Amino acid sequence: MGFGLFVPSFRAEFGLSDTAVGTISSLGFGCFFVALLAAQRLLLLRGPKRPVLTGLAFAVVGLATIAAAPDRVSLALGVGIAAASAGFTWTPFSTFVQRRIAADWRPAALSEISTGTSVGVAVAGLAALGTVFTGFDWRICWAGFALAAVAVLAGNAVALRRVGPGARGGDGPSWRIMLRRAALPLYVLAFVFGTASAVYLAFAADVMAQSGLPGLPGAAVPGLVYLCYGLFGLSGLMTGRLRDALGLPMLLRLVFAAGSGSLLSIALLPGSWVGLVASAGLQGIFVMMTSAILAFWSDRLFPERPSLGFTAAILAMAAGSVAGPALAGLASDAFGGRAMFLAAALLPGLAALSIRGGLVGGAGGRSARTARA
Repeated sequence: MGFGLFVPSFRAEFGLSDTAVGTISSLGFGCFFVALLAAQRLLLLRGPKRPVLTGLAFAVVGLATIAAAPDRVSLALGVGIAAASAGFTWTPFSTFVQRRIAADWRPAALSEISTGTSVGVAVAGLAALGTVFTGFDWRICWAGFALAAVAVLAGNAVALRRVGPGARGGDGPSWRIMLRRAALPLYVLAFVFGTASAVYLAFAADVMAQSGLPGLPGAAVPGLVYLCYGLFGLSGLMTGRLRDALGLPMLLRLVFAAGSGSLLSIALLPGSWVGLVASAGLQGIFVMMTSAILAFWSDRLFPERPSLGFTAAILAMAAGSVAGPALAGLASDAFGGRAMFLAAALLPGLAALSIRGGLVGGAGGRSARTARA
């Protein structure tokens, strides 16, 4: 996520075009994709502790590599290593939840885990704002990120020291059990989510910085975008309650409409405070709530293999995240950033219109309880 926050600085340092920005972002998500597969194997053989600590070690190395990068190749390498960290650490937490928390409380726990990202995004935004108003170089900021990763690695090594490997299942059940027809809507929406959110992360802050804001230095715009993104993303803590109140189909329609509105706001209102707050806020809601939904939806669809089910959903998301930035970078160089965001908004918008209750009712919430009654 931090790559997009500093794209204006990376452009100035390394002479990146939109195509190069999209390519590096897609490379990072490609490493995330591979790490998801590796994490599932580690989880099966060694339990959840090993992939979490492996991912945090990747975070330390990747963030430090970015901080010291002398050229665009080193920058891309650091982004790839750092992005892999999320692939190693994300899905094992669904296994923790499955083992330690009763079924009725799992949606709330999964929402809290996913939404924790919002705090990191907001802090990163504040750090970026700090570099603007103090005059510190962007490399100082990334060195600070790397040191924070060291602290988190040490803290998790202590916190997880008593977590055992759990039951080992050999090669485990075949991935073919993930090909249930009921899971197809989950995978399609995860792909759309990954595409739209990755395009936003790669380009939104830069496009809004180029447009500028009244009374604010252009260099401060990306930090403000990420600060709003993170603060509004805390709404993800309410995902489980909203699902119970509205039902999953309605919640998904609203969340994907928010994702579309976020991209539209950049295209239509790029140089205004209203556009910035609307775009960043709606994107924070879209990303954090959808992340939580994918977790408890896959948990309900695949109760016998929740970690594998969540990995399958996140792989679909990662596939969209790989494709989205690279294509968006080409489109932005050809037609401009605002036109690219206008086109990108169609994807989550069409997804919101296509959601039907019968297709997604199997993930709990009001519709599922009614069906059971």
